[in-house]
Amino acid sequence: MGVVSPCGNSPDELFENLVEARSGVSPVPTELMGRPTALVAARVARTPEQDQAARQPIQLDRAAQFAVTAAGQALADAGLELSGEDSLRAGIYWGTGLGGATSIEEGYRSYFSEKPRIRPTLVVMGMSNSAAAHVAIAYGLRGPQINVSTACSSSAVSIGEAYRAIRDGYADVVVAGGSEALITGGNLTAWEAMRTLARTDADAPSRTCKPFSANRSGLVLGEGAAALVLESEAHATRRGARVRAAITGYGNAGDASNISRPDPDGQVRAMRLALADAVLDPSRIGYINAHGTATEVGDAVETSAIKALFGEHARALCVSSTKALHGHLLGGAGALEAVVAALALQRGVVPPTAHLDLPDPACDLDYVPNTARTVPLHAVMSNSFGFGGMNAVLIFEPY
Repeated sequence: MGVVSPCGNSPDELFENLVEARSGVSPVPTELMGRPTALVAARVARTPEQDQAARQPIQLDRAAQFAVTAAGQALADAGLELSGEDSLRAGIYWGTGLGGATSIEEGYRSYFSEKPRIRPTLVVMGMSNSAAAHVAIAYGLRGPQINVSTACSSSAVSIGEAYRAIRDGYADVVVAGGSEALITGGNLTAWEAMRTLARTDADAPSRTCKPFSANRSGLVLGEGAAALVLESEAHATRRGARVRAAITGYGNAGDASNISRPDPDGQVRAMRLALADAVLDPSRIGYINAHGTATEVGDAVETSAIKALFGEHARALCVSSTKALHGHLLGGAGALEAVVAALALQRGVVPPTAHLDLPDPACDLDYVPNTARTVPLHAVMSNSFGFGGMNAVLIFEPY
């Protein structure tokens, strides 16, 4: 696993901060917006690896910098150096919502300035598959390559499809995950216009995102990347790899009902398909890392979907949304939260839903409010539900 996030730049650092409910949300600087603002966002502090990536002859967009760093961490964590024939069976499946959005916005800003000057590398920096391509180039991944863009479920889909590719024999190893970097003046203004961003908590800006709470008011944008090295059991066994968890289920289902309003039916079907793929009784799931964006409609719909599928067992589930702390990484969200779910399984600790002080009667499950919980876990689920009604669900079990 590898992580670049507002709550830490390694899986261990991320998980520790989530367990301790340390927020990565902070006020957006005025200079970033170009005007006074009360908005907050979850931003990544720069790392030496990103500075090095930024000095490449073909410069990398911020989202690609995150991707290369997270993928490098994951490969190091896996103890893998791919070369020769091995690289032909090693792929990259990567998710992103808007690709090189930072570079594209900078290009437009320059184009409409008094002295327009467009970088000759803008096309390759801004294209949606730029991050995936740079990961492949950096680490010699010459196997199957797929770039996924299904809004907020992009990187969960990339992991699920990579799992299928390995299961069906198309690859032995896949670096799967996603990245996003949308904390720019234009993007924030667009999301603000959509009226989905949370109203900033004036008393405590870091507590602005309040999933499942009665006083939730919307999402907080985050940025970053997460990567998982997926490997066939045979390949991992042959080289004596340390295995953190097994991916046993993946469900992908569409709402086909509304471009921005979620439908519980699609979410139920995605969860049901994941359970069927894992050949797992619903009662074996102990923890769900919820999509939980803190929008009024979204949290209520996800709650109803969980109750519809799990029935009485829904009351016994631990459900939490870590977006309260690291924000919504959009295309990178599914991968980051898959890392969190797998670490929860491995360590037997469920991170809390932070800032949940005021329960909502419409959201009446056990959301592990404010304090992490030690729980023996047999299997965990990670939900990612994207705009357009594109839903992806992953299940992890111990290996």
